[in-house]
Amino acid sequence: MYIFEIELKVRDYECDIQGVVNNSVYQNYLEHTRHEFLEQNEVSFAELHNRGIDAMVSSIEISYKMPLKPGDWFVSKLYVQKEGVRYIFHQAIYRKSDNKLAIKAKVHAVVVINGKLGTSLPEFDKLIDLKI
Repeated sequence: MYIFEIELKVRDYECDIQGVVNNSVYQNYLEHTRHEFLEQNEVSFAELHNRGIDAMVSSIEISYKMPLKPGDWFVSKLYVQKEGVRYIFHQAIYRKSDNKLAIKAKVHAVVVINGKLGTSLPEFDKLIDLKI
Protein backbone atom coordinates (compact mmCIF):
# COMPACT_ATOMS: atom_id res chain seq x y z
CA MET A 1 0.00 0.00 0.00
CA TYR A 2 2.87 2.42 0.73
CA ILE A 3 4.39 3.97 -2.38
CA PHE A 4 7.51 5.57 -0.91
CA GLU A 5 9.90 4.92 1.93
CA ILE A 6 13.08 6.44 3.28
CA GLU A 7 15.49 5.16 5.90
CA LEU A 8 16.70 7.55 8.60
CA LYS A 9 18.52 7.43 11.94
CA VAL A 10 17.59 9.06 15.25
CA ARG A 11 20.15 11.64 16.34
CA ASP A 12 20.93 12.20 20.03
CA TYR A 13 19.81 15.84 20.01
CA GLU A 14 16.31 14.84 18.84
CA CYS A 15 15.61 13.16 22.16
CA ASP A 16 14.19 14.60 25.34
CA ILE A 17 15.20 14.14 28.98
CA GLN A 18 13.48 10.72 29.01
CA GLY A 19 15.85 9.46 26.32
CA VAL A 20 13.25 9.08 23.57
CA VAL A 21 12.50 11.09 20.44
CA ASN A 22 10.57 14.21 21.40
CA ASN A 23 7.02 14.13 20.06
CA SER A 24 7.53 17.26 17.93
CA VAL A 25 10.51 15.74 16.12
CA TYR A 26 8.28 13.14 14.49
CA GLN A 27 6.65 15.94 12.50
CA ASN A 28 10.09 16.80 11.11
CA TYR A 29 10.56 13.17 10.08
CA LEU A 30 7.14 13.15 8.40
CA GLU A 31 7.81 16.42 6.58
CA HIS A 32 11.24 15.29 5.41
CA THR A 33 9.65 12.10 4.03
CA ARG A 34 6.99 14.07 2.13
CA HIS A 35 9.56 16.47 0.69
CA GLU A 36 11.87 13.64 -0.44
CA PHE A 37 8.88 11.86 -1.99
CA LEU A 38 7.81 14.98 -3.88
CA GLU A 39 11.37 15.72 -5.00
CA GLN A 40 11.78 12.14 -6.27
CA ASN A 41 8.57 12.65 -8.26
CA GLU A 42 9.82 15.94 -9.71
CA VAL A 43 7.45 18.19 -7.75
CA SER A 44 9.23 21.40 -6.77
CA PHE A 45 7.75 23.65 -4.06
CA ALA A 46 9.84 26.56 -5.37
CA GLU A 47 8.56 26.10 -8.92
CA LEU A 48 4.96 25.79 -7.74
CA HIS A 49 5.32 28.90 -5.56
CA ASN A 50 6.73 30.87 -8.49
CA ARG A 51 3.53 29.97 -10.37
CA GLY A 52 1.37 31.21 -7.47
CA ILE A 53 0.67 27.72 -6.12
CA ASP A 54 1.34 26.72 -2.52
CA ALA A 55 0.69 23.33 -0.94
CA MET A 56 0.01 23.69 2.76
CA VAL A 57 -0.62 21.35 5.65
CA SER A 58 -4.11 21.99 7.04
CA SER A 59 -4.07 19.42 9.85
CA ILE A 60 -2.13 16.45 11.19
CA GLU A 61 -3.33 13.44 13.18
CA ILE A 62 -0.57 11.45 14.87
CA SER A 63 -0.87 8.28 16.92
CA TYR A 64 2.25 7.51 18.93
CA LYS A 65 2.68 3.75 19.30
CA MET A 66 6.19 3.27 20.71
CA PRO A 67 9.17 5.57 21.17
CA LEU A 68 12.31 5.65 19.10
CA LYS A 69 15.64 6.12 20.90
CA PRO A 70 19.05 7.54 20.01
CA GLY A 71 20.76 5.49 17.30
CA ASP A 72 17.60 3.71 16.16
CA TRP A 73 17.33 3.31 12.43
CA PHE A 74 13.79 3.67 11.14
CA VAL A 75 11.83 3.53 7.90
CA SER A 76 9.37 6.31 7.15
CA LYS A 77 6.68 5.37 4.62
CA LEU A 78 3.78 7.06 2.87
CA TYR A 79 0.99 6.90 0.32
CA VAL A 80 -1.39 9.60 -0.92
CA GLN A 81 -5.17 9.79 -1.30
CA LYS A 82 -7.51 12.58 -2.33
CA GLU A 83 -10.61 13.50 -0.32
CA GLY A 84 -12.51 16.48 -1.69
CA VAL A 85 -10.07 19.37 -1.95
CA ARG A 86 -7.58 17.72 0.44
CA TYR A 87 -4.64 15.50 -0.30
CA ILE A 88 -4.16 13.02 2.52
CA PHE A 89 -0.64 11.74 3.12
CA HIS A 90 -0.91 8.50 5.10
CA GLN A 91 2.40 8.05 6.85
CA ALA A 92 3.97 5.57 9.22
CA ILE A 93 7.34 5.16 10.88
CA TYR A 94 8.70 1.70 11.71
CA ARG A 95 11.77 0.88 13.80
CA LYS A 96 14.04 -0.96 11.41
CA SER A 97 15.49 -3.51 13.89
CA ASP A 98 12.15 -5.24 14.54
CA ASN A 99 9.71 -3.51 12.15
CA LYS A 100 7.63 -2.23 15.10
CA LEU A 101 5.29 0.67 14.39
CA ALA A 102 6.47 3.83 16.15
CA ILE A 103 3.89 6.29 14.81
CA LYS A 104 1.04 6.48 12.37
CA ALA A 105 -0.11 9.79 10.89
CA LYS A 106 -2.57 11.37 8.50
CA VAL A 107 -1.36 14.67 7.08
CA HIS A 108 -4.06 16.74 5.39
CA ALA A 109 -2.80 19.17 2.76
CA VAL A 110 -4.56 21.72 0.61
CA VAL A 111 -3.49 23.68 -2.43
CA VAL A 112 -3.78 27.46 -2.52
CA ILE A 113 -3.65 28.98 -6.01
CA ASN A 114 -3.12 32.73 -6.21
CA GLY A 115 -4.45 33.10 -2.67
CA LYS A 116 -7.57 30.97 -3.16
CA LEU A 117 -8.27 27.38 -2.17
CA GLY A 118 -7.75 25.11 -5.17
CA THR A 119 -9.67 21.94 -5.84
CA SER A 120 -6.93 19.98 -7.59
CA LEU A 121 -3.32 20.08 -8.70
CA PRO A 122 -2.13 17.85 -11.58
CA GLU A 123 1.34 17.53 -10.01
CA PHE A 124 -0.26 16.00 -6.90
CA ASP A 125 -3.01 14.08 -8.70
CA LYS A 126 -0.39 11.99 -10.51
CA LEU A 127 0.97 10.82 -7.14
CA ILE A 128 -2.27 9.19 -5.99
CA ASP A 129 -2.13 6.02 -8.10
CA LEU A 130 1.62 5.38 -7.84
CA LYS A 131 2.85 1.94 -6.86
CA ILE A 132 6.26 0.88 -5.51
